[in-house]
Amino acid sequence: MYDFAFHKPSTLAEAVGLLADPDARPLSGGQTILPALKHRLDRPSALVDLSGIAELRGIRREGDRLVIGAMSRHAEISRDPTVQAAIPALARMAGNLGDTQVRNRGTMGGSLANNDPAADYPAAALGLGATLVTNRRRIPADEFFLGMFTTALEPGELLTGIEYPIPDKAGYAKMRNPASRYVMTGVFVSRGPAGVRVVVNGAGPGVFRQAEMEAALTGNWSPEAVAGIRQSPDALNSDIHGSAEYRAHLVTVMAKRAVVDAG
Repeated sequence: MYDFAFHKPSTLAEAVGLLADPDARPLSGGQTILPALKHRLDRPSALVDLSGIAELRGIRREGDRLVIGAMSRHAEISRDPTVQAAIPALARMAGNLGDTQVRNRGTMGGSLANNDPAADYPAAALGLGATLVTNRRRIPADEFFLGMFTTALEPGELLTGIEYPIPDKAGYAKMRNPASRYVMTGVFVSRGPAGVRVVVNGAGPGVFRQAEMEAALTGNWSPEAVAGIRQSPDALNSDIHGSAEYRAHLVTVMAKRAVVDAG
């Protein structure tokens, strides 16, 4: 690990100022940046720890939206009664992320900003038609996820919170690697203000919507509606853990389970 400066600002403005250095990196939960430092895959001039910024925390309901601060940790989200009442599927998702240590350190904002293809929260954000709020602007989820580990965030821009429209129904199901606990294939489904959405994560280089399944569920909200729909394996991941064809099959299986989860 290389030498670097360490800062722990107490305000958002202070953090943004420190991150004006293009070689500085924000630190939220640390599940990605710390292993990268240990393996010398990144060499920042400074780490800016966001954990002391009260503006980035908090969970509340505002009318027909659930607002979650970017530094809210997975364990907090899973236990929060407001989340459990408004979007139970999101609380269940948070409670099934990684292991106990990950859930007590990892943050929603860090996961979304990192945009790992095998992460869970991008599926929920896109699947619910969320709005991602930064220190500069508001970004619809449909415009936020640009590709593997790539988002619409610009240099010096920090994710401060996420606004989720509260759906009528939402559910999530995933097949995860038993060793790493990362998602091999997951599907998030919802019906609500953003219409019917079906979002796949883990199977490809990034989250994506499954339009054929969305159309089927719009006419018939049931697992049978998607049972005969086959995902093309083209452009899906293929590795030692599973072929593209296997992941394509899992999309249908997980979609059916997600609809059951949604009720």
